[in-house]
Amino acid sequence: MNQTNRTILVFGATGQQGGSAAAALLKAGWRVRALVRNPASPKAVALSEAGAELVRGDFADTASLRAAMAGAHGVFSVQPSSGQGPELGLTDEEELRYGTLIADLAVETGVQHLVYSSTGAVGDMPTGVGHFDMKARIEAHIRTLPVTATILRPAAFMDMLLMPGFGLSEGRFTFFVRPDQAMQLIAVEDIGKFVALAFADPTRFGGATLEIASDEVTGADLEAAFSEVAGRPIPYQRFSDETLTANPFLAKLTALFDAGRLTGKADLVALRQLVPDLRPFPAWLATTGRAPFEAAQKTGGAWAYGN
Repeated sequence: MNQTNRTILVFGATGQQGGSAAAALLKAGWRVRALVRNPASPKAVALSEAGAELVRGDFADTASLRAAMAGAHGVFSVQPSSGQGPELGLTDEEELRYGTLIADLAVETGVQHLVYSSTGAVGDMPTGVGHFDMKARIEAHIRTLPVTATILRPAAFMDMLLMPGFGLSEGRFTFFVRPDQAMQLIAVEDIGKFVALAFADPTRFGGATLEIASDEVTGADLEAAFSEVAGRPIPYQRFSDETLTANPFLAKLTALFDAGRLTGKADLVALRQLVPDLRPFPAWLATTGRAPFEAAQKTGGAWAYGN
């Protein structure tokens, strides 16, 4: 396939997943068109300097989305998670509306391949958590459309572990899994590798739903990795019963971990055959994650992920 004359429109290109996708697609030789709200922002300028074409647009402006898709071979679709809350992301209803709208516009404008980033939490039954279940509904809508589509379901982001509120600023780490319970994680930089892979081989990945992850760790593994990079013990413990009683949303997520809905279902052996350079968590933490880890040890605050 001659990729240099084919354009992929990337949503969220100044964010985590979109930025990863744009970087991987540019590296693979695709022409990348990035939808941005502000072309003059530092991240947008960096994208342009890396070789991406910038187009101004906004989820709420349907005409701008339609114009951005004109002539595009493919679309990478990702929306800000409604789990971040309306101040930082979208409401549940907005995430559903924009995710389905992008898919509909892809069909309308003749896009050949749609790649949608969902979440590993999606399964046969609803979770009861809005920002997970909206993605399930977007997935279901995409499957009804006459377009070649690939759905990626990333595991929990390694980057998420460095959010305020997990105790690193107090010299400890508290999370959902038990010390002996395994969970899968993905380095955000690895997501783009799967996006590029899907676009490069639509015959293989068109119509596929792919669970993706970079590594699998236990709570004890997290303690070891954090302690190694910090050069001092960073003890791990699961959220206490008192904490979960006081925070029903944390309790719901913990129950989903125990039910296996959030621990990940990716076939890591098969994924490493597809992408040999997936990042193990200790290697990620010692490199890409090191600066955010250092910052997290100095940044207090409450856990603020929305419901």
